[in-house]
Amino acid sequence: MEVYEAVTSRRSVRAFTGRPVPKEVLERVLAAAAWAPSGSNLQPWHVYVVTGERLAELKRRAGERVAAGDAWDEREYEMYPAELKSPYRERRSAFGRERYGALGIAREDWEARQRAAAENWQCFGAPAALFVYIDRDMGPAQWADLGIYLQTVMLLLRAEGLHSCPQMAWSVYRRTVAESVRPAEGLVLFCGMSIGFEDVSVSQPRTGRAPLEETVTFVGGPSPSCRSRRRPARRRGHTVRARLPRPTPDDDRPTGSGAPTHQERHDQPAPPRR
Repeated sequence: MEVYEAVTSRRSVRAFTGRPVPKEVLERVLAAAAWAPSGSNLQPWHVYVVTGERLAELKRRAGERVAAGDAWDEREYEMYPAELKSPYRERRSAFGRERYGALGIAREDWEARQRAAAENWQCFGAPAALFVYIDRDMGPAQWADLGIYLQTVMLLLRAEGLHSCPQMAWSVYRRTVAESVRPAEGLVLFCGMSIGFEDVSVSQPRTGRAPLEETVTFVGGPSPSCRSRRRPARRRGHTVRARLPRPTPDDDRPTGSGAPTHQERHDQPAPPRR
């Protein structure tokens, strides 16, 4: 799969088939992902891959906590700022409308939203999951390295015909995860990631992205709109692509300040009521 296709076809899939993911594929993906960049080559990620009976047991334990209305584990980091300012607030709201609207769930239907969110802890039916930890002594730059690593993993999974869904939601049941993977002392669970083959029988609308001019500023040089529109050159062993086209009125991707961004990657379930 060509890299542009991997990037644009990657999305957070929330319905998987039970078809097993071969271990050799996971090994190949994670071995290649180890080449992801990190500051001073610290490679601060600690990854635990869970499949088979161990994953089934983890899902069962998490499901029991959800059913019992068990309080979440105390947070070791905040998923989002307490007060999101514009345009981030609008993007998050737009994502919620699209996510739950696609499921036919009304904004005021608390119980249905809770049931949908609970699918996080069943890995949306995926047969494989990985959990990414970081040493609690690491700083913001190393947490950024985790994001670079995770994106590399997800793109390599696409190259293998697989889909994924990274989930910070697992951090609120981190103690249950720890019972299964037995992480080393001093590690913080950043997120889980469900991995598998997409269940194409389930409709999964894709959320959009903000237009380029809303998030990118070109400083110096000619305006991108004035650049030549010649066909991109080809070199042996390389494919050079022009920048992606702007959405058109017929495009199903929303545009403007209400378009969701990377928050598509993570469901933000509400805490259990006490």
